[in-house]
Amino acid sequence: MGFYGDRVFPRAMNRLMDTDQTREVRARVCASLSGDVVEIGFGTGLNLPHLPPTVTIVRAVDPLERGRALASARIAASPVSVEFVGLDGQVLPLGDDSVDAALSTWTLCSIPDPVAAVRELNRVLRPGGKLQFVEHGCLPEPRVLKWQRRLNPVQRRVACGCNLDRDIPSILEDGGLRVDSLTSYYMKRDPKILGWTFEGVASTA
Repeated sequence: MGFYGDRVFPRAMNRLMDTDQTREVRARVCASLSGDVVEIGFGTGLNLPHLPPTVTIVRAVDPLERGRALASARIAASPVSVEFVGLDGQVLPLGDDSVDAALSTWTLCSIPDPVAAVRELNRVLRPGGKLQFVEHGCLPEPRVLKWQRRLNPVQRRVACGCNLDRDIPSILEDGGLRVDSLTSYYMKRDPKILGWTFEGVASTA
């Protein structure tokens, strides 16, 4: 991934994605998790402080191995066990119907084939299992959406594959999950092209 992708980017995200606002969202998204949870895009463990005591283990998936070192203090402080199980959300090394819940926070934007990743979550979730998610993506304002698409090639280079204009609800449905609840809003203080947010719950059909 190179020096920037391996060393600089994880450190930048560790700071930029740990704000009062993102912590509030993470706490809300994680609140109803329980049991054996697979998290795609574990990153530097920013969700760990927000996991409820009902979570017994997190099976962490993330391509940036440097994030594991940055997450070490959070892992040590967390009462929840963390097991690193893979680097690629598109191919999860877990059995069918093997986890109770899934977690994705600002992750589907950067997976090369997000539909494949959702299909994998659908495969490993037990019947009735749920994905708790928050993602940014394409917005309903045509003029701003045009700018998202114009700037997407630059964004992908600067942010290690992150896409500005992904249609998150469609990705979830194309991957076989049913969107049970969905709230869309702008993150405060974020530019519009980055701040349109999808937060909700999807479940196995």
